[in-house]
This record gives sequence, C-alpha cells and structure tokens, in this order.
Amino acid sequence: MIGRSATRRSARSAWVPWAYLAPALVLYGAFLLFPLVRAAQFSLFEWDGLGASTFVGLDNYVEILFDERLREAFWHALVLVFFYAVLPLVIGLLLANLLTRAQVRGLGFFRSVIFLPQVIAMVVVAVTWRQIYAPDGPLNGFLRMIGLGALARPWLGDYTFTLPAVGLIGTWVCTGLVTVLLMAGMSRVPRELYEAARLDGSGPVREFFAITLPMVRGEITVALTLTIVAALKTFDLVYVTTSGGPGTSTTVPSYEIYRRAFELGEVGVATAVGVVLTLIVFAINGVVNMIGDRK
Repeated sequence: MIGRSATRRSARSAWVPWAYLAPALVLYGAFLLFPLVRAAQFSLFEWDGLGASTFVGLDNYVEILFDERLREAFWHALVLVFFYAVLPLVIGLLLANLLTRAQVRGLGFFRSVIFLPQVIAMVVVAVTWRQIYAPDGPLNGFLRMIGLGALARPWLGDYTFTLPAVGLIGTWVCTGLVTVLLMAGMSRVPRELYEAARLDGSGPVREFFAITLPMVRGEITVALTLTIVAALKTFDLVYVTTSGGPGTSTTVPSYEIYRRAFELGEVGVATAVGVVLTLIVFAINGVVNMIGDRK
C-alpha cells in the first residue's frame, strides 16, 4: 500500500509542471507552430491567394534555386548579416570595454544614448536616413564642405553603394543593443581578475582577450542571435529606403515575400521563400549558439 501511494504521489507531482506549461504550449502551438505548418502546406501549391490552388509539390522550392532574383535576395540577406551583426559586435566590444573599464561619469546617460536607436520605430529611422543619403542631403553636403565633393553620390540610387548604405543603417541601429548587452556582461567580471593579470604583467590588450572576451561569451551569443535574426528578416528598412532597388541591388527575402504574395499573386512561391528563410535563421543561430555554449 505504501509503495502504491508513493507511486501515485510521484505521478501526480510529475503532472504538475505540465499543468502549468499547458496554456503556454497551446498558445505557442496556435500562434507559431500552426502558422508554420500552414505556410509549409501553402508552399506546395500554386495559388494566387484568391482562387483555386494547384498542387505542384516542390516546384516552388526549385524555383528559388533557379530564380536569379531570389538567389540574389538571399545573398543580400547574408551580406546584411555582416552589417547588422559582425560590425556592431566589433564596435560594441570596443565601446563596452572602454566605457566599463574607464569608469566614465554619467555612464547611465551614455548607455541610454547608445541604446536610443533601438526604441525608435524602424520606419522613422528609414525616412531619416533616406534624407541623410539624399543627393542634396547632409552627408553629401558635408563631403562637399570638406573638399571631398568627388565622393558625393546618390547613395540609395547607386548600384555599387546602395546595399552597404542600407547595411550601415542596420549597423547604427544594432550597435546600441550589442553595446548595452556587453556592458552588462563586463560589469559582472570580478575586478580581482584584472588586478591579478596586471600583477602578472598583462597589458590592456591581453586582459581583453584573456579575461573580458571569455567572460562575456554568453552575452556575445545573445547579441549575435538577436542581430542575425534582425538582418535576415529585415523588411521595413528596405521597403522605405529603396524598395529593393535600384534594380534588384537591395532586394531581400522578406521583401520578395511581400512582392510575390501581394503584388504578383504568387503565394506559393512567397511561402516557400518564407519557409527557406526560417530554416536558414534556425540553422545560423543554431551554429552560433552551439559555438557559444562550448566551454
């Protein structure tokens, strides 16, 4: 009898966590998993969003492989990862290390200013930078003022410089987030470690690579995860600044999903692009988190 009652209590206690998790799992399944499954289903059909659909199997995915515009869009998204994630990480490490180690007065104010781009709506950011990049905008005006007028150009209308120009906006937006995350991590590093390193004759550069960088590995992983996702799913910035132009020089997968689904009526291809983009996001962030979790 005692053994049976203990078994029942153990079974009931095992069900308690699931009772608490069930509502969250239902919401997760209803608002994330179910739409993903439906999108994967739509990607197997040729459909204009209104009329009858035709089953085409994997033809929409084959079109992604052979459609030059779509291949170019995915390549542009990977280029934006450099501007959204890699550059902000490098700049953020330098800024966070400088602000944390130098014990700057008014650190809270600097942290708020650096983080400010994150709280501004991306549409507002896009409109503002579109004015900055305009042929008669502040950037070209500044170049002419310092005698570098030969470098002035329509930045968002130049086939060579448009994608880097859009990417630098992403750098400006993401650097604050990365810096604040890294500052939070660096502030928890024990001061005794730096003092011991100085006694051993280590300089600032060696301290950074031997102590600071390993201690903020978790924050680096989080920062890369957030910024890579932002780079791969960017839409509003491209839509407002260039609409994928000039030509196809700044088109990205999210913009192609919008264009195919709502302008061309190719819902099947659009959802196939969305599914592939989702898999790429999971794969890249899976690799980042796997590397970040290594001891």
